[in-house]
Amino acid sequence: MAAPPVRLGLRENAAQFALLVAVTAFVGAIVGLERSILPLVGEDDFGVSSAAGVLSFIVAFGAAKALTNLAAGALAERIGRRRLLVLGWVVALPVPALVALAPSWWVVVVANALLGVNQGLTWSMAVVMKIDLVGPRRRGLALGLNEAAGYGGLALAAAASGWLAAEWAARDVLAVGGAGVAAVALLVSVVLVRDTAGHVAAEQAQSRHAPGELAPRLREAFAATSWRSAGLRACSQAGLVNNLNDALAWGLVPLYLAAHGASVGQIGLVAGLYPAVWGLGQVATGAWSDRAGRKPLIVAGMLVQAAALGLLAAGGGALGAAAAAAVLLGAGTALVYPTLIAAISDAVSPVARAATIGVYRFWRDSGYVAGALLAGALADTIGFAGAIAVVAGLTAASGAWVALELPARAVIRARPSSEQVARQPTRR
Repeated sequence: MAAPPVRLGLRENAAQFALLVAVTAFVGAIVGLERSILPLVGEDDFGVSSAAGVLSFIVAFGAAKALTNLAAGALAERIGRRRLLVLGWVVALPVPALVALAPSWWVVVVANALLGVNQGLTWSMAVVMKIDLVGPRRRGLALGLNEAAGYGGLALAAAASGWLAAEWAARDVLAVGGAGVAAVALLVSVVLVRDTAGHVAAEQAQSRHAPGELAPRLREAFAATSWRSAGLRACSQAGLVNNLNDALAWGLVPLYLAAHGASVGQIGLVAGLYPAVWGLGQVATGAWSDRAGRKPLIVAGMLVQAAALGLLAAGGGALGAAAAAAVLLGAGTALVYPTLIAAISDAVSPVARAATIGVYRFWRDSGYVAGALLAGALADTIGFAGAIAVVAGLTAASGAWVALELPARAVIRARPSSEQVARQPTRR
């Protein structure tokens, strides 16, 4: 019997889309387990005294995730999205045991490099597969649902791990929770998730781009996304600064609050508020960007993030100010996060999507490395509040960059390079 025809759309692919939403929630949860307690583990269990030393685990995580994004985007058309998704969960399996049994901090850093590989493979493929399924009409909504699931899972795990760590050993909480999440997510990915290559081909046949267009080589996608297209370049730098902020929230804020007397449970509350608002808000902002355009939401989101960091710095570590800043930071990030990927996806053909998003996510997740290094060095020299204030200024400048370079309706229309044009098949 012939296979049913491939159809694009959220309703038409509801079952697979829902499965991928669940997978994304697992992706967020496994990293969320670390959000409120791992910086404190560095100080309390391993005696790491400097902020830069504690934040080294974020440097390893961010570098591994950024490079994996780049590779995954380039390999997706050759190997298949689903295979890379499954591989990502296999890589995650040893991470909880490494954290639980680590005799020294460098083993935790290595474990977080593996976690970065997991995140780069699983989140990249989950988001690209959702875009494949829904087609261009409801892309913003699909991305909002994807990111809401991921950061909703992250928020719940961050709050729960902070609460549980007040009763049990922090590393035990990480080990048991991480092992459970990785095992269930791997099972779901192997048994239930299906590849989306047919949907890519169907959308390519209907798109404004040449039906016979070839996927770009990595160097072509890298050049277009990093510097050749002003719009893509603006999105890439905004993504980097956004995750620079996230690195600060992940690694520096728990130390900042602890230095001002906050308990582990209180730190867990603040650590959970930020991604909770971020996650829930993205359902609305993703769909909103489909109607209002990408640029207004991205510019506004970066400026709201800058204001939130300014409030956090001015609050002097007070719990109420930190909670308000976390809510505001989450709202700003919700405006930006799904909208940036939607703007990138608007720019390119379906066959170029995975590679282009991979390059964008490389730059975006390089923000973890930049943020951990910058925040750690600044905190050791000018203090926690000074470091946060500097990052607030950088975030405002990033929003101004987007305002200047991103087209008004943010359908960027990346042009193929001369090399890519030469590679297109000859029509007879």
